Amino acid sequence: MFTLTLEKRDTFGKDLASPRKAGKLPVVIYGPKEKSASYFANAIQFKKLYSEAGESSIVTLMVDGEEKDSLIHEVAVHPVTGYALHADFYVIEKGKKLQVKVPLEFVGVSPAVKSLSGILVKVMHELEIEAMPRALPHNLKVDISKLATFEDQIHVKDISLPEGVVALEDADEVVALVSEPKEEVVEESTEPVDLSKIETSVEKGKKPEEGSEAGAEKKEDKPAKK
Repeated sequence: MFTLTLEKRDTFGKDLASPRKAGKLPVVIYGPKEKSASYFANAIQFKKLYSEAGESSIVTLMVDGEEKDSLIHEVAVHPVTGYALHADFYVIEKGKKLQVKVPLEFVGVSPAVKSLSGILVKVMHELEIEAMPRALPHNLKVDISKLATFEDQIHVKDISLPEGVVALEDADEVVALVSEPKEEVVEESTEPVDLSKIETSVEKGKKPEEGSEAGAEKKEDKPAKK
């Protein structure tokens, strides 16, 4: 169970620089039955919670002595440091099912990858599901050990879902497969041959051998001795 304590805030805009330096993260909570309100959260606690809960696990907010079940809806981060600058919490309505996208975690070893040098292709990285808030899984595991050949595929219907969780994607939708490695094709050069770059048998500065045509021509050019 993930919990986070919030404290009321009345600071906004440029005035948030000082509280941020003090380790406070500005957040907003809202929902179908919840009026939008602004709070502060402990920045360090939020960072740890966000890394573990993500955006698909229920986070219980402690607000003014009251518990509110929520989902982390959106997080704004600094483009350079990556630190969270602001976060939104969606307070869920009690007794209502939620539709969320849950990340897929690929586990196991595929024989087609290990023995056949295939390439694992992850067609889907998250799955949209419907469930009651307390039944929402943090992630869903996909066992790739079922991929023994290049013809094998894992579909949505092959993913094991916890009780009370329903997949909203098409049951026959492909989740993962292994593709056959492609052989590198060496293309033959089709460029025309530059004859000027080909060395001739008679190099510059080299005396032609006796009996060669070049040598014979030079002998004929010499005047006969009288």
